Amino acid sequence: MTGRSPRLLLTLAAVAVAFAAADTYVVVLALPEMMGSVGIPIEELQRAAPIVSGFLLGYVAMLPLIGRIADLRGRLPVLTAALVVFAVGSLVTALAYDLPSMVTGRFLQGVGGGGLVPATLALVADLYPAERRGVPLGVVSAVQELGSVLGPLYGAVVLAVSSWPAIFAVNLAAGLVLAAALRATGGRAPARARGRPDLLGALLLLVTLVSGAIVFLRPAELVRDLRWGEYFIPFAGDGRWLTPVGVVPMVALALFVVRCATARRPLVDLPGWGRNAREADLTGALFLAVALGGVILAFATADPQVQVFSDQGLWYLLGAALATVAFVFHLRRSEAPLLPRGALRRTPAWGAVVVSFFVGAALIAALIDIPIFARTTTYRTSQLMAALVLVRFLVALPVGAVVGGYLIRTRSAGAVAAAGMGLSALGFGLMTQWDADTLEHLSSNVALIVCGFGFGLALAPVNAAVLDSTDPDVHGVSTAMVVVARMVGMLVGISALTTIGLRRYYAEQGALDTVSDVCGEPRMCSAYRELQKAAGVAQEQTVFAGAVVCALLAGGLALVLFRGAATRAVHAGEVLRAHG
Repeated sequence: MTGRSPRLLLTLAAVAVAFAAADTYVVVLALPEMMGSVGIPIEELQRAAPIVSGFLLGYVAMLPLIGRIADLRGRLPVLTAALVVFAVGSLVTALAYDLPSMVTGRFLQGVGGGGLVPATLALVADLYPAERRGVPLGVVSAVQELGSVLGPLYGAVVLAVSSWPAIFAVNLAAGLVLAAALRATGGRAPARARGRPDLLGALLLLVTLVSGAIVFLRPAELVRDLRWGEYFIPFAGDGRWLTPVGVVPMVALALFVVRCATARRPLVDLPGWGRNAREADLTGALFLAVALGGVILAFATADPQVQVFSDQGLWYLLGAALATVAFVFHLRRSEAPLLPRGALRRTPAWGAVVVSFFVGAALIAALIDIPIFARTTTYRTSQLMAALVLVRFLVALPVGAVVGGYLIRTRSAGAVAAAGMGLSALGFGLMTQWDADTLEHLSSNVALIVCGFGFGLALAPVNAAVLDSTDPDVHGVSTAMVVVARMVGMLVGISALTTIGLRRYYAEQGALDTVSDVCGEPRMCSAYRELQKAAGVAQEQTVFAGAVVCALLAGGLALVLFRGAATRAVHAGEVLRAHG
């Protein structure tokens, strides 16, 4: 990393992570408008699930492969490429005219946004020796979580002055600017990449983008024109691409790919990326992607209020189980597997994956059920006000992440992580005592702030533990596994905790049934409404109690499993590798 400014590189990477994290939550307010633009009625919300699950699929399923490529090709090239993919996904989403094109755009955004996280964490390990990583890791964790605060606010500001495509147009610009800044800051390009630019490749790419945009937008002036309108008439069926206009971007894209594969200095080094993908074990990555995708689709496409996983969930999980078996078998036979043998052999390394799973399972209870509790009790008529209750939790979280990063410079990672999850368990414990009027009092902020601060406190130690306990050449894939475990924990956690909460809710149904027999019109009866609210409160209290268990498990495991993570020590070899 000689000649490069660690702070500038870290700042650019952190801003990129923040943008991608904000994009995870930006659809919260924009989803109704996005649904309308592709012809999905607001009352058919379940049909919009692929817009959310498509992003999650790209974010999680491709993470291990991207992390491994970052180990082989380098952190900065992967960061730059991830930003370009994120920008392309933003462009496709902004121009989407139907559900498949919108889901494709969100998937590409997920791939690009997800790829930024392991590459940035591995970059921190490259730039800083072990005893100085704490604060940078805390900063990265903080900005990642800050995105959950900024995402809905950012979406609300843009929607106040424009329509939903403007959100993704801003993402497009930000992604390209950050990619260019990282490329400029990362140092000189390799000799083979310098020289005369690939003008023909640039021209083919420009034709692809412009003609593709015309296909997506279908300008009314051209479609209605007697001369130009005939070029929008399909050869067969009623699709947009099997038209004279649609053929142009497809042919231009094919020629662009051929050019990149054959030119001496292509605009995009497709042969190089292809070699890296094969070296990273593309076959193993596909097996793991199918396994993770099955889990994601089983839980993410379900309605957590009525089912643990979707109607097709058992088939998704069966496919995931078969893919997992194939992945394990492949790891044993492959000479260069996606997850190199022994990469997570040290206890703190695989322990970070386990702890991250339970952190995710507890965290999702806060992100989902705190707004639900607010909507059930104090803010029954305002979704916005109910969501703003969560901001108190989310603001404390990045503060805790920075503090946690600072503390692991002088304290063990296990102790800091355990203390953080203990605070989160305390916060959830206080929430189990919330009643229908609690949010009307300032005292409710104590539980929210303590819980959020505790989660933040635990993030940097988990990342530090896995980085300290793995070799530099597997930092990318190992941190990717930690992020994957957390996301899977969130998906499994929300379904499991909600199922437990629903059992409590149904237990309260007996009283509701009794009142409904007395009231002529139950929903117009005040006694019925009060009992219904009480049943909702009981359900959320049970979910918070389950989150206490998950948080305590995460803290206890961190205390035991992170004992060998010498995050405070200075290793001469580590310093030499960081500066070599």
